[in-house]
Amino acid sequence: MKTLKTVAARLGLAAGLAALAAPALAWEPTKPVTLIIPAGTGGGADQMARFIQGVIQKHELMSKPLIVVNKGGGAGAEGFLEMKGSAADPHKIIITLSNLFTTPLGTGTPFNWKDMKPVKMMALDQFILWVNANEPYKTAKDYIDAVKAGDDRAFKMGGTGSKQEDQIITVAIEKETGGKKFTYVPYDGGGKVAVQLVGGHVNSSVNNPIEAVAQWRGGQLRPLCIFDKARSTYTNKVTESQSWSDVPTCTESGLPIEYQMLRGIFTTKNATPEQVAYYEGVLKKVMETAEWKEFMEKGAFNQTTMTGAEYEAWLTSAEARHRELMTGAGFVAAAR
Repeated sequence: MKTLKTVAARLGLAAGLAALAAPALAWEPTKPVTLIIPAGTGGGADQMARFIQGVIQKHELMSKPLIVVNKGGGAGAEGFLEMKGSAADPHKIIITLSNLFTTPLGTGTPFNWKDMKPVKMMALDQFILWVNANEPYKTAKDYIDAVKAGDDRAFKMGGTGSKQEDQIITVAIEKETGGKKFTYVPYDGGGKVAVQLVGGHVNSSVNNPIEAVAQWRGGQLRPLCIFDKARSTYTNKVTESQSWSDVPTCTESGLPIEYQMLRGIFTTKNATPEQVAYYEGVLKKVMETAEWKEFMEKGAFNQTTMTGAEYEAWLTSAEARHRELMTGAGFVAAAR
C-alpha cells in the first residue's frame, strides 16, 4: 500500500510539473471575434482580411470563430468609430490601411489610431501605376509625357475613395506633369478600380498589386512602375515573361515618388497586454504558414512586420507624414 501511495504521489507531481511546463493561455476569446474591414469588398484590405480568416479556420488557430465584416462607410469611418465605441470589448479586431490616418484628417471624423490598441504590422502594401494593356505606353515616362502633351484634366485616374491614398499619390504625380491635372474618379474598392481600367473608363490607376494582378496575368493591364525605393524581390514569373521584380521603381522611371501603405491589425483600446498577446500569437502562426508566404508573393508585399513600441513609433511617424502630405494637397478638413 505504501508503494502504491508513493507511485500515486510521484504521478501527481509529474502531472503538476507538466502543467507548469505547458501553461494555459492567459486569455482566450469567450465568444466569436469580429474582424472589421474599414473598406469595401474586393480591395486589398478585404482580400487580406478574408485570407487571414481562411488560414485561421484551416489550421484551427482560434478556439472561437473569426467573423469578417465590411464597414467601409465614410471612407472607413464607420469601422473606426465602431472600434472606438467598443473600447471595452476585446472580441473585436480591425485590419487597417492608410485611411487610419487619411480619414480623420480628411473628414474631421473624431477618431485617431490611439483610440485603438496596436497589435501587429502584417506587411506594407505597394502601389503601382497601371494602364490598360491596349494603350501604347510602355514606361511611366511615356505616360507622363502624354499627360503633359494633353489637355488639362483630359486623363482620368481611377482610385479608391476621395482624399485617400490613391488621390494623395495622384496629386504627387501631378507635380511631375508640367501643371496638368488628372480628373480623379473615386470608386469604393480597388477591385472596382481595376475593372474600370480594363473597361477603358479611366486611363490609369495606382492600385495595389494584389488588386490588379489577375488583370495583369490576363494581359488586360500593364504595370508601369512601383512606388517603392527598390524593386520587388519576387522573381517568379507572374505573366509568361514578367515577374514583380521586372517592374521598375517609379524613381528610376523618372517619377520620383515613394509611397507604401500599412496592412496592420489593431484591437480595442482597453485590451489588456494578455489580450494583445493572444492576437499577436495567432497572427504569428498565420505568418508562419506556407499559405501566407504564397499570399505575400502573389501581392508583391513588402514583408516588414512590427509589434509593440516599434510599431507605435512607426504609426506616430506615419501619421505625421500623412498630415504633411494632405496639408500640401489641401485635403485636411477645416477644424470644427
